[in-house]
Amino acid sequence: MKHSFDINPDISLAKTLPSSFYRDDKIFDQIRKNIFLKSWQFIDDNSQIKLNNSYLPKTILDGFLTEPIVLTRDNNSKIHCLTNVCTHRGNIVAMGPGKSKKLTCCYHGRTFELDGSFRSMPEFEETKNFPTENDNLHSFPVEKWGPFIFAGLNPSFDFKNVLNIMNERIGFLPLDQFSLDSNLSKDYLVHCHWALYCDNYLEGFHIPFVHDGLNKVLDYSNYKTELYEHCNLQIGFSDESNEVFNFPKDHMDYGSNIAAYYFWVFPNMMFNFYPWGLSINIVKPLSINKTKVSFLTYVYDESKLHKGAGNDIDKVEREDEFIVENVNNGIQSSFYKEGRYSPTREQGVHHFHCLLAQFLNSSK
Repeated sequence: MKHSFDINPDISLAKTLPSSFYRDDKIFDQIRKNIFLKSWQFIDDNSQIKLNNSYLPKTILDGFLTEPIVLTRDNNSKIHCLTNVCTHRGNIVAMGPGKSKKLTCCYHGRTFELDGSFRSMPEFEETKNFPTENDNLHSFPVEKWGPFIFAGLNPSFDFKNVLNIMNERIGFLPLDQFSLDSNLSKDYLVHCHWALYCDNYLEGFHIPFVHDGLNKVLDYSNYKTELYEHCNLQIGFSDESNEVFNFPKDHMDYGSNIAAYYFWVFPNMMFNFYPWGLSINIVKPLSINKTKVSFLTYVYDESKLHKGAGNDIDKVEREDEFIVENVNNGIQSSFYKEGRYSPTREQGVHHFHCLLAQFLNSSK
């Protein structure tokens, strides 16, 4: 049975998603099919696949989608994202990273070009009507943003539109100079429904109550949310005594004391820009009550690390975990059904819920 949801587009009248959304296993499976299989996902940065004629196997949302893919860089430096499943008998093709002008399945020797097209197969000389398009490795659409690589499984929206929106704000930053700091990157296991984690991220309403340290840095009275079609932006303002962006004169926010840009991209990606660099957060469902959140830290200006809104991210994360895990416990109650939105503080949550309802109600 397919579930449908109705979120009033008028936030002042709307009710939140019902508690059943977060508790029903069938809805959780519907989310996988109707949302994540139709979305874009962060794959990696290009430092992992620098050389021509190289390849790198990955798994998209292991434990949820568990979609095996392989990134390749061909002889013309073009990056491809391909299914990593052989079109003969379903074996995983690339077992590990490597350098070659072709991909070869170790099971029966079927080979593919680095763009996924079928190349050769032993003992198939007598096979009729072979090869066909179905013998090529499926190719997923790819978008690059600075050093970052994204792929869409069966995407229902154009990711370029999202990148254009983010570039309006951070296009002045040299993304290609951002460097992954593995010591500052970390995975967190959170015992909650993945969407509750996003709900919490998408509003600054809780900051004065949950994040005492962050509240001292940000100017809560000026905290701002901007909504777009498949993403939104929270802007954290500060005063002159804290670390803020140094904007060029032609920037749309020139003259403003902005300590952080918090971009969220439907359904599960967060790009938090600070004067020192970028924290990418990928929310990965594992089960209905268990979520892994990967924090990837890319540093641009080390002199500004551990200052301002981007200081002590681990502490802020632990505070968020405490809240969302309590909410996850609370919504199991038989007496909680749904809530209401603050029209001034929860626009981002309302936007998220509208998108969830739109995708889940879609029959395509």
